[in-house]
Amino acid sequence: MTGRPPALFPLFASLETLPGVGEKSARAFAQIGVERPRDLLFTLPYSGIDRRVVASIQEVVPPATVTVEVEIGGHVPARRKGGPARVMVRDAATDFQVVFFHARGDWLEKQLPTGQRRILSGKIEIFDGVAQMVHPDHILRVDEAADLPQFEPVYPLSAGLTQRVVAKAVAGALGRAPDLAEWIDLALKAREGWDDWQAALAAAHHPGGFGALAATDPARARLAYDELFAHQVTLALARVQLKRGKGRVTAGTGVLQARVLASLPYAATAAQTRAIDEITADMASEKRMNRLLQGDVGSGKTLVAFMALLAAVEAGGQGVMMAPTEILARQHLESLRPLAEAAGVALVLLTGRDKGAERDSKLAALAEGRIKVLVGTHAVFQKDVHFADLRLAVVDEQHRFGVAQRMELGAKGQAADVLVMTATPIPRSLSLAQYGDMDVSILDEKPPGRLPVKTALISTGRIDEVVAHLRQAVAEGRQAYWVCPLVEESELVDLTSAEDRFRTLRAALGEEVVGLVHGQMPNAEKDAAMAAFVAGRTRVLVATTVIEVGVNVPNASIMVIERAEIFGLAQLHQLRGRVGRGAASSTCLLLYQAPLSESGERRLQILRQTEDGFVIAEEDLAMRGAGDVIGTAQSGLPRFRIADLERQAGLMAVAQTDARALLAADPGLAGPRGQAVRVLLWLMEQDRAIRLISVG
Repeated sequence: MTGRPPALFPLFASLETLPGVGEKSARAFAQIGVERPRDLLFTLPYSGIDRRVVASIQEVVPPATVTVEVEIGGHVPARRKGGPARVMVRDAATDFQVVFFHARGDWLEKQLPTGQRRILSGKIEIFDGVAQMVHPDHILRVDEAADLPQFEPVYPLSAGLTQRVVAKAVAGALGRAPDLAEWIDLALKAREGWDDWQAALAAAHHPGGFGALAATDPARARLAYDELFAHQVTLALARVQLKRGKGRVTAGTGVLQARVLASLPYAATAAQTRAIDEITADMASEKRMNRLLQGDVGSGKTLVAFMALLAAVEAGGQGVMMAPTEILARQHLESLRPLAEAAGVALVLLTGRDKGAERDSKLAALAEGRIKVLVGTHAVFQKDVHFADLRLAVVDEQHRFGVAQRMELGAKGQAADVLVMTATPIPRSLSLAQYGDMDVSILDEKPPGRLPVKTALISTGRIDEVVAHLRQAVAEGRQAYWVCPLVEESELVDLTSAEDRFRTLRAALGEEVVGLVHGQMPNAEKDAAMAAFVAGRTRVLVATTVIEVGVNVPNASIMVIERAEIFGLAQLHQLRGRVGRGAASSTCLLLYQAPLSESGERRLQILRQTEDGFVIAEEDLAMRGAGDVIGTAQSGLPRFRIADLERQAGLMAVAQTDARALLAADPGLAGPRGQAVRVLLWLMEQDRAIRLISVG
């Protein structure tokens, strides 16, 4: 199958082929992301209106929508042009008025003839003590009562769309939904009690009540599963593609690793040992490794990564560790150095700064295999960088690195294994959505000797006390970070800028004591300011969130975060992780501006209660939603129309297992279910997956 299956053509036709949709309403539909009939099928109602007939309006508490049979009484015409015309009506128990503006008298007489019975459905309100229904949504003869849905779906609208237009277009789109072969595993479908695709679509668009609008409703759950499953098949295909490239067996001898472990002042944690075993087993197999090492701040990822690099060296090859910025690359160099010395392995740093003869000699040593472990920035990607025998690439801080870059990196070494490290604990559902093509190792224990960080909430009104506390700490030889939200004063937002805070702290603590680093400084200045702080020449570092990722200054034991309530949970957790790295007990002060919003208070309280990054990440997801947690623009997170990553994490896990099992059994998607899945991939517009199958 080289192109889109003909059965799907009607769903990918123009929107104007649907009943009641013209050029103008097509533009209005585009505002809510609906450009073809297919998009409309996956735009489900988000609410509904109960239109069941009741005996009297007395059964509801106004204002409320009500459907009631009435006998029509007298008409009271409008007193002035455009004023309200009223029609008196009586239901089984009471009288009320039906009100119309700008209505012609003859039209009203025809719609509501005195003495006859009609069914009215609309919003009942009390106005000046009188019950009124203004412009009913529906006026029907009693014999037409069955035409009114008992529960009317409510769709998202944009300017220029009405519920009626959407409902008519949806009915047209449903009429075009073809009968497709089943792509869901039949045992799973039976276990969950799910309908066929067509039937599930029809049920989701015709909910029987409010319960049918929940994500747990079987029709909705089935449609959500279709989306998640298509996405996981795409990731599983990418994973097969990466692994299909024959890997190389990289089996270490354990000699260098043993030297490092013997040199440590404490034993590795069980989580570290488990991760090292998983990684070295992957490296020793013939398949290419594509693994994510996920660990909270301070869980000891560096040791695990270095053990993996040593396995590559023991096997006679080379390893590279890459970081997104030069500051981080230098830090990796510093933190790996004692381990490398224990192992007797030389480390070399390669960044964009290396120029001329120095760079040439590094490249020559790399190409000849004299350099065993290289630490670097993205400069490692440049065309003139050649390895003698690259076995393992370790990539730090995954966020800035999508599936495409992972593939590119793998191409450097003909069959290099790839290990990606992230310090951002990602909730399970999101890590499956984002890294479903990878195997995952998790570090969920802190190494011994790391003291908990004491976290306190303080209102900005008490900032003078904080500065006094800082003066005392500096006098005792301690170091502190002071994080500010913005760089330049903005009239719109009352946030003290880093520059202002820098000036006030220098005035309070002394010129030499305080340093400043923010995102808009030239790199050289930034590096100099960081270096002065690392060396202890400055005692307090005023910073914007540029210090969030990976900075390691063991002597820094105080973290002040100004206007903490405007930061995200994960960000606050990352910042707090910058302290508590040395022998001294550490404090994190969250300065907030009162009064706190409910969600702001909840965020800060969670931080006070736990240091477990995974607990914090799950809470963050529940509070903010998937797109915000990892910043949708750069996250490579798919956008689902029906599936809800926060509430359907369980379905995502089932989809991953199912997708991997399917490809293991039918790698070319050639069997009957495989063919049905190909149609699903076209339906869900997973073009990347379709290309991967054709490559295969």
